[in-house]
Amino acid sequence: MTPDELRLLVKTGEGLTLEFKRSTAELREGMHALCAFLNGSGGTLVFGIRPDGGLSGQQVSDKTMRELAQSLRGFEPPDPRISIERIPVSDTLEAIALHVPAAPDTAPYVFQGIPYERIHSTTPRMPQKVYERMLLERVRTRHRWENAVAEGLAVRDLDRGEISRVQDSARAAGRLSGPMHGGALSFLRRLRVATGNDILQAAVVLFGTDFLPYYPQCELRMARFRGLDKTEFLDQKQLRGPAFKLLDEAELFCQRHFPLPGRIEPGRLQRVDRPLIPPDAMREILVNALIHRDYAMAGAAVSLAVFDDRVEVWSPGTLPAGITPELLSQEHPSVQRNPIIAEVFHRAGLIEKWGRGTNRVIEQCRQHGIPPPKFLEAAGATVVRFSVTVGRTTRAATAPVIALLRAARQPMTRAQLQRIAGLDDREHFRKEYLIPLLRAGWLEMTIPEKPNSRLQRYLTTGIGLEQIRGSA
Repeated sequence: MTPDELRLLVKTGEGLTLEFKRSTAELREGMHALCAFLNGSGGTLVFGIRPDGGLSGQQVSDKTMRELAQSLRGFEPPDPRISIERIPVSDTLEAIALHVPAAPDTAPYVFQGIPYERIHSTTPRMPQKVYERMLLERVRTRHRWENAVAEGLAVRDLDRGEISRVQDSARAAGRLSGPMHGGALSFLRRLRVATGNDILQAAVVLFGTDFLPYYPQCELRMARFRGLDKTEFLDQKQLRGPAFKLLDEAELFCQRHFPLPGRIEPGRLQRVDRPLIPPDAMREILVNALIHRDYAMAGAAVSLAVFDDRVEVWSPGTLPAGITPELLSQEHPSVQRNPIIAEVFHRAGLIEKWGRGTNRVIEQCRQHGIPPPKFLEAAGATVVRFSVTVGRTTRAATAPVIALLRAARQPMTRAQLQRIAGLDDREHFRKEYLIPLLRAGWLEMTIPEKPNSRLQRYLTTGIGLEQIRGSA
């Protein structure tokens, strides 16, 4: 790293993967940060930076380096793969940068018997429960379901078409370079889903075919329910297949059951149709459910549930150690339960590997004008809930409702709609007509991000137009 590169790094400021110290006089506190980086997604510690962000440097002697090396021996497990870089700041002063790779397979680490974690730009002591959970994850990592050999199966049992599809996607995404020799088995070894002549269970998840009845982990359950609970099905589908095909099926189910509301945008005469949930956001959540589920839970399936007022995606297994539902809405490390499966999805161009998937989903939803999803843990599963109006299916459109929907084919104010309904009581109209129609998805606001705006208008949605046609 050059001094100019260091100055650019300093300008980014301290955060989840970056910590500054004035000098090695703060060596002990620096080791706490390194421990937290090792327990998270890696990071860089720099000695020689003033609290105001200025590049001051320090005199670095042999004694300085010996003290640094001695401090690094305080980590357990030992040999945590930390690299040291000395960067000249002036003729006599240097900065010292310590780079820490992510180490999910060997975490949690402790420094002098104490574990630390990184929360934004702070380094608190890791809670005992989190530490114990990470210890259990470390044991599981060495015996993960995905990297066990699929007994009795070979490459001939896999879906060759699916293997070719992933290979083509990886090349198109620029994540598979160089010539390919040796056929399917060679490609599977390159993806780390085969070892020697054996295929791993990760290969079953990604490329399995006729034998999948014996792998209930490869199951997707989808349902459209009437109303707000699971009392009555309008549609349901349950299938087993390779992960990429399950993703395709889930997206088709969403297209079939999500309304396609439209709106009039300024300067345009025609209606502009918008998906209920941004497609990229929905895909990100579905991909996460498939790659992060606990495949050791054989009797549980990824599920997609569509209600009148929400869409839920359930993935078997709680969040990995160190990750909380609240943290998913903030800057957070990338912790992968099934890194082999995740790597194949990454090569296929479906995910990044920087722990920003949920943050992108939140931003996409805000730009789309809908609330960001909620992240929950329930009944041993991780749940993502979109609070959106899919459409009410239990109420027939009455004559006054049809009149309102017909009128609102052009943007209308609340007062205009109230006059059409023939009601004098504003509150009665709001509670008995306006709010129910909005919740049912038959009307929508033209300015959803500002529900109380004086410029607010109401417009009939695609579902509302279907009600008009159905009443004719």
